[in-house]
Amino acid sequence: MTLPELPQLDGVEHRFLDLPGLRMHVAEAGTGEPLLLLHGFPQNWWGWYKVLPALAQRYRVIAPDLRGAGWTDAPATGYTAEQLVADVVALLDALELDRVRIMAHDWGALVGFLLCLDHPQRVERYLSLAIPHPFVKFNPRLVTAIPRLWFQYAIATPALGPMLLAKGRQPMAHYLLDHYTSDRRAFTQHDRELFAAPFRDPARARAGSALYRHFIVPLFPAVMAGRYRTKQLVTPTLILYGGEDPNMTAEILDGHQNYADDLTIEAVDGASHFIADEKPQVVIDRALAFFG
Repeated sequence: MTLPELPQLDGVEHRFLDLPGLRMHVAEAGTGEPLLLLHGFPQNWWGWYKVLPALAQRYRVIAPDLRGAGWTDAPATGYTAEQLVADVVALLDALELDRVRIMAHDWGALVGFLLCLDHPQRVERYLSLAIPHPFVKFNPRLVTAIPRLWFQYAIATPALGPMLLAKGRQPMAHYLLDHYTSDRRAFTQHDRELFAAPFRDPARARAGSALYRHFIVPLFPAVMAGRYRTKQLVTPTLILYGGEDPNMTAEILDGHQNYADDLTIEAVDGASHFIADEKPQVVIDRALAFFG
């Protein structure tokens, strides 16, 4: 299948890098110290378009499409958190960047956390959007959230997940964009098309399903069992979460104090899950203040 034409944004240049086992699309803008942006699901690099131009006035902004997303290759395998971390390290190596600031969202934010834990020398400061830190402990509120997360299990199911992502009106991508934002006007029809269209490619639909399958089982149970509580987060970190996100609360995010040297958690009023789309100016302001 032919992918849609790459969307253009003033000041942004595009290139493709050959990494080990992967051809990765990267959008870049600006000069200065490097700032890496890692998107979440079902988005791609275009998920940053509301904040990227302002950030590029101060930083060299690098916004890749992760494995299986957007205009990056979608190989049949490699959708584990560990492989996505390895892809990001390979990207930094290819760009000859020893150390970067990172802002990341959703599954991309989990990759960012693991990068900080496993390769702390590569990350100067880390801003995470809309995902818990990896030190979360079991909380009864997590059980009550399971019915709301039915879509994760649907996407992760072989055959069913790719079908929901690729076929017809692509109900799953639109469900996520509609139900996890405080204001559906945050996404234009053009935005929706750019996020949904790549999944019409069967390989990318299978990649999205595999990503959920590997992140939910076995990664989520491993987080609950304390896999990452054996490590220390030394990277200065800021978590922003939407005050209207039904799956993120201050209570769930508490309990990090013994595992992080410098971690701040802040709710963004009037936002749900897609914070950079819903409240872009807040994200810009917090990022500029945090990254310096």
